[in-house]
Amino acid sequence: MEKRKLGNTGIETSILGFGCMRLPTIKVGENAIKHDEAIKIIRKGIDGGINYVDSAYNYHADESEIVLGKALKDGYREKVTLATKAPVWKAEYNKPEHFEEYLDEQLKKLQVDTIDVYLLHALNEARWKKIQDLKLYERAEVAKKEGKIKHLAFSFHDKPEILKEIIDSSYFEVMLVQYNALDTVNEEMIKYAHVKGIGVVIMGPVGGGRLSGNPPKDMQNLLTEGRTNFTDLALKFVWTNPNVSVALSGMGSEEMVDDNLAVTSGDYKLTEKEMKNVKIITEKFKKLTDNICTGCNYCMPCPNEVEISFIFESLIYHDVYGDLEQAKIYYSKIGEPDWPPGENATACIECGECEPKCPQKIPIIDQLKKAHKVLSQLGSSRSKDN
Repeated sequence: MEKRKLGNTGIETSILGFGCMRLPTIKVGENAIKHDEAIKIIRKGIDGGINYVDSAYNYHADESEIVLGKALKDGYREKVTLATKAPVWKAEYNKPEHFEEYLDEQLKKLQVDTIDVYLLHALNEARWKKIQDLKLYERAEVAKKEGKIKHLAFSFHDKPEILKEIIDSSYFEVMLVQYNALDTVNEEMIKYAHVKGIGVVIMGPVGGGRLSGNPPKDMQNLLTEGRTNFTDLALKFVWTNPNVSVALSGMGSEEMVDDNLAVTSGDYKLTEKEMKNVKIITEKFKKLTDNICTGCNYCMPCPNEVEISFIFESLIYHDVYGDLEQAKIYYSKIGEPDWPPGENATACIECGECEPKCPQKIPIIDQLKKAHKVLSQLGSSRSKDN
């Protein structure tokens, strides 16, 4: 598998990374992991050439790191760059010493002495201020000297101007951001980070699953021969960007691992024809749905905790792929453990605070009403008008 430098860290990463957020579960839609199966597919990915694995404190209701630690036994730890994330978003993560407390807990769960890339999880403007107030960079420097972590990093969900501020702090060696054919809002900052020597890891290369469904008939001609979805083109789009080090894929089955590895085995960059097809696909997505939310989260946080971007992601499953049942399941999960913790569309009081912030000019209030009308048929227990 093709490898790239991870910024100035001295690490070479496979272009495909294994994200441990969507491991196989005992029951569909629940968090409890099938340990043996998850270990099997993680190791299958590593055996296939993946050398970057990524988890987080909270994935799968705090179980993901435990399973990943088991998977990295028997010599597999030495084959990978291990990345995981500190839960700085937790309300109770409010004292400087919590950095060491959570880090030590994570080292124990992973059964390792060192974490290669330790990310401050899901930074936005407010959390960026929080970690500066807590002086977590100083705590991280101590952890480096103690050998508990090798490289400090961050994942990000906010505006590009905030991202630039974090990059310019010079605290971090690696960043994890969203980037895909449907959402290129971070493209300029990805290049900026690369030029400054920061390793760039990508989440959501398949648009949060939006490009992994079976497309409608008038888009079938844009599929790569022999395929039923646009996953290959989505991954290639990301890898064609020379400023990207590695793209994470949350793989929950052997079939997904095999499919992703197959994409890396051939020409992993878009041809001129494929690039044109990707542009057409993006345009058609805009025509198929009047809600072309890119998941940039500029509209967040909602003062009433409405999970706007996740609701719109669920709606796209209905609008673009005609998969109403999947869309309804996603919508019904809002507020459950390991799913977005906020509220569904019924919590919207139409204050209008979100709409001026949307770069896509989506009529958010109207779209939330549409989403609830379409997706609430499952009878979510969290619906406020039940």
